[in-house]
Amino acid sequence: MNTMGSLIEIDMSQNSLGGGQQIQYNLPTTKLERLNLAGNQFTGNLPYSIFSMSNLKYLNLNHNQLQGNMTDVFSNLYSLTTLDLSFNSLTGDLPQGFISLSSLKKLYLQNNQFTGYINVLANLPLDDLNIANNRFTGWIPSQLKKINSLQTDGNSWSTGPAPPPPPYTAPPPPNRPNSPGQNNGGSSGSGGSSGIGGGGVAGIIISLLVVGAVVAFFVIRRRKRKAAMEEHFEQHQPFTSFPSNEVKDMKPIEGSTTIDVESLPSPASISLKPPPKIERHKSFDDDDLSNKPVLKKNNVPPIKAAVYSVADLQMATDSFSMDNLVGEGTFGRVYRAQFTDGKILAVKKLDSTVMPFHSSDDFAELVSDISKLHHPNLNELVGYCMEHGQHLLVYDFHRNGSLHDLLHLSDEYSKPLSWNSRVKIALGSARALEYLHEICSPSIIHKNFKSSNILLDSEFNPHLSDAGLASFISDSEFQAAQQSAGCTAPEVDMTGQYTLKSDVYSFGVVMLELLTGRRPFDSTRPRSEQSLVRWATPQLHDIDALDRMVDPALKGLYPAKSLSRFADVLALCVQPEPEFRPPMSEVVQALVRLVQRANMTKRMLDGDSSRRADDQDQDFI
Repeated sequence: MNTMGSLIEIDMSQNSLGGGQQIQYNLPTTKLERLNLAGNQFTGNLPYSIFSMSNLKYLNLNHNQLQGNMTDVFSNLYSLTTLDLSFNSLTGDLPQGFISLSSLKKLYLQNNQFTGYINVLANLPLDDLNIANNRFTGWIPSQLKKINSLQTDGNSWSTGPAPPPPPYTAPPPPNRPNSPGQNNGGSSGSGGSSGIGGGGVAGIIISLLVVGAVVAFFVIRRRKRKAAMEEHFEQHQPFTSFPSNEVKDMKPIEGSTTIDVESLPSPASISLKPPPKIERHKSFDDDDLSNKPVLKKNNVPPIKAAVYSVADLQMATDSFSMDNLVGEGTFGRVYRAQFTDGKILAVKKLDSTVMPFHSSDDFAELVSDISKLHHPNLNELVGYCMEHGQHLLVYDFHRNGSLHDLLHLSDEYSKPLSWNSRVKIALGSARALEYLHEICSPSIIHKNFKSSNILLDSEFNPHLSDAGLASFISDSEFQAAQQSAGCTAPEVDMTGQYTLKSDVYSFGVVMLELLTGRRPFDSTRPRSEQSLVRWATPQLHDIDALDRMVDPALKGLYPAKSLSRFADVLALCVQPEPEFRPPMSEVVQALVRLVQRANMTKRMLDGDSSRRADDQDQDFI
């Protein structure tokens, strides 16, 4: 769709589009003025491509199934006059980008689950505003009370006198009278009780001199401090790549001694220049220097990853163009990046609303932790970038995309995954989780295990992405930012807490996707079949029902015993009580036994071509 650059209007309203899918992220952006997708079944959040629709005047997404904290895509929509997001399940505070909607006349947000204040709407030129039936709190700004068509019922507004408008009311100029009684139209003189006497004038002069001296003192002190900061940057230069001999001397994390660390990409293998020295402190403005620490913590461990500049990544991604956007998820957008040496990598641009780094050390610590994770079934971190307030991670790029896309978005001409390939993907993904849970010390809870985070290389080997990212934010913040329905364990929905056993549950959901070819949640199906786990689990031990559940794309090409054992393993993983779910090491062992039996059977029946699935059949271990 992103090739339709001349489209001015898209109206696909009042259909049954979406079917539990998110709105396509690569919508045409160049000339689009009207976008109407109302009355459909789209889920997820607002696509980031809306940010690039600078000519957009009308956006209507009402009566869908949008959910989660609203993505901030509004700061570039200066021409937008009508915005309708009503009758969805959007949550969280209104994004700050609303302030930029300088042409907005009509705004409809009713029947969502928005929270927080609505102060970002105070200065918009609104004629119609409907924010009824949400969870807004605080006070309704006085500016909004003047709107002719205003509906605010069904919220939790505060009672009593409202506080002054944020952030502050500007004081009057020094020469301006403070009240009408102080100015009678005549010039000020020495007579009259309303005039300022000589003592008052002298007091004002002395006060001004004192204030001026204090200001001058702090200005001089601040300049000296800034000069000292710059000198420190010149001498120390944090966040540079390490020489290759330093990388070799670094020890892997406990329990990962079997991984060949030297085979990983080194900074020297990337033909990119580090950012110029003069740019190192430009990402901090003067206010940041006075309020935020810029010196690197002594206890932040070294980072075993290459350093990239923003300029290098902009060139490789064509300035992060929509044509190179390959996906977006909980933590941000992912772009395909092709460098001058021919290397193709994936660049993840972290969403600051989901992962708010309060200092450079926060991001450095996160990158350091991720750079220690090495396993054949993890998506390797190649490098990172931290310049001009941007936080980007550079990973290996896998040409076969995600398991989610291969299972759920393939067309009729795509070659379906064979049964053996599906078992292979399950085993590799299980080994990745086993590494995070039982080899890493301390254990790492992924929190975001789902089919869209399982990337497949040219041999259909799985590589789990986003490992270690969710550790940076609290469970409650991550749960609020989650965009995947049907993948999380029931106890997470009830308590908001993620554990190793909630990862095991999510792994079982992915196994169900591999077995059935269905999505974890599909609103287009009958109500009893919308939740994959609820529909499938009662049938997993019924061999006849199991045959009917199998993905039709397999066309019956699978061993019945292998299918039954696969179902037994996943049934344990999706137990509603976490204490009954096995640890990932036991899941790996069960899948290894399944593969060994399958390989033995394959060797015995090697001459029977009718029992082979397709070219992708191979030994797995």
